[in-house]
Amino acid sequence: MDKRNHQSINKGALTVHEGIIKTDFLIIGSGLSGLSLGWKLSKAGRVLILTKKSKENSNSANAQGGIAVVLSGDEKKIEKHISDTIKAGDGLCDENIVRMIVNHGGKCVKELIDMGVPFTRTEDGTFDYGKEGGHSQRIVIHAGDITGNEVQKTMIDFVEECPNLQIVEHMIAVNLVVKDKQCLGIYALNTETGNIASIQSRYTILATGGAGKVYVYTSNPDIATGDGIAMAARAGATITNMEFFQFHPTCLYHPYAKSFLISEALRGEGAILLNEQGERFMEQYDDRMELAPRDVVSRSIDKEMKIHGLDCVYLDISFKPKKFIKKRFPNIHARCLEYNIDMTREPIPVVPAAHYTCGGILANLDGTTTIKGLHAIGETSCTGFHGANRLASNSLLECVVMADFTSKYIKKEMDSNPRALTDFKPWDVGKALPSKEGVVVKHDWDEIRSVMWNYVGIVRSIRSLQRAKARIDLISREIREYYWDYLITADLVELRNIAVVADLIIQSAMQRKESRGTHFIVDYPEKAGKASMTKLVIQAQT
Repeated sequence: MDKRNHQSINKGALTVHEGIIKTDFLIIGSGLSGLSLGWKLSKAGRVLILTKKSKENSNSANAQGGIAVVLSGDEKKIEKHISDTIKAGDGLCDENIVRMIVNHGGKCVKELIDMGVPFTRTEDGTFDYGKEGGHSQRIVIHAGDITGNEVQKTMIDFVEECPNLQIVEHMIAVNLVVKDKQCLGIYALNTETGNIASIQSRYTILATGGAGKVYVYTSNPDIATGDGIAMAARAGATITNMEFFQFHPTCLYHPYAKSFLISEALRGEGAILLNEQGERFMEQYDDRMELAPRDVVSRSIDKEMKIHGLDCVYLDISFKPKKFIKKRFPNIHARCLEYNIDMTREPIPVVPAAHYTCGGILANLDGTTTIKGLHAIGETSCTGFHGANRLASNSLLECVVMADFTSKYIKKEMDSNPRALTDFKPWDVGKALPSKEGVVVKHDWDEIRSVMWNYVGIVRSIRSLQRAKARIDLISREIREYYWDYLITADLVELRNIAVVADLIIQSAMQRKESRGTHFIVDYPEKAGKASMTKLVIQAQT
């Protein structure tokens, strides 16, 4: 058992006794999946939502494009959405899961509409549907070009009115507590005090989002360090399909622009990709050109940059009317102007960047995992919905649908056979001391991300994966020693987690002897017949 300090805090509606916090439902993560589930479970018991920064800070809040959904119930449109999802997933989607999520999506998105999410409408009052890469039709409902942010704000306002629900900020989960393959709760670090809380729960739900920060260049916010995936892996849960890491084709290329995504919706509205000579190049790589799925566009840009020695390529929508651009993309237009780029008059410099974790904790649609009492929902989970590559704007759809199915599963269990709260020992500091070597954490953090970008990026090889594995193994040993010698900090928790995630991605990539979806390996450039999922179970090493 870990030995560190423990914390005794009183959070009002929660039961607190001798440093142990008890709740019915513990949700880790305040993105759309966590908030949606919290709202629905608050009618069945006490809900505690932990978030490691502010409650507004999540991957969901950064989603620009929208939510792919057929609200009308039109069967032909639903079938096209299913077909587009499966096609983008490159043979690895679970068709039953795809059908359930797409068919159930309309109900869940209508709940967001009823809550007051300000989705953009046309002059006649109907929804202004967009179209993005991989889609054969316009079914993307959006709120300007900041859909995730608008959904997040509305949902936070809504859940904060729930009497049995509390959101506690600046608490980062450190480890799951698992005994006899059952999850009893977690240890969590209060990043403002440095103390550790022991939190018992009947059900623990990981809604921690993705892991883009394992790479140097990413569209993700700083919080996206794969915490849920890493904790579940250390606890013995099955992890799957981690080799399928989606790279978004178009992040803003500018020395002072950090992780700013240029939405795929631009290409949906006709934007084209140009090289340094102003030549359109996508027609050389795919008949769908700029509207090909993300993995195709990202590899095409990567190849174009390597062939011509370019630092970036350019996304051009300046040929559209200025009024249309400013109305459809007000946030992107404003942000580009901050960097002296006027997208109404000139192309936007862009590069691919790590974006979405298609793999994750093996889970069913109701969030159940291979550990009893532990659920995983949203991007941190892997149900087979996305397959080898996620279709644009399917992520927020998955969040609300998984939250709905998970709430129904847990409430049914609570009515028939509720899980008991089980005691476990508080965190004990042991012989750990305050660190005087913070530079070690920063150095290892930078090296992991550099190794992953250079050797396990958009295009891979057996040799590059072997190099990456050797380096990550060495860094992981250093992290383990550091972890046991020094007191826990937020930086150390995240470093430890990205090291685990990096190793999982490399292990998965080494197992797949073919190129499929977002996984392209030069030694095996073709698909190898019928696809199968890669599944990993690693032993807890830290």
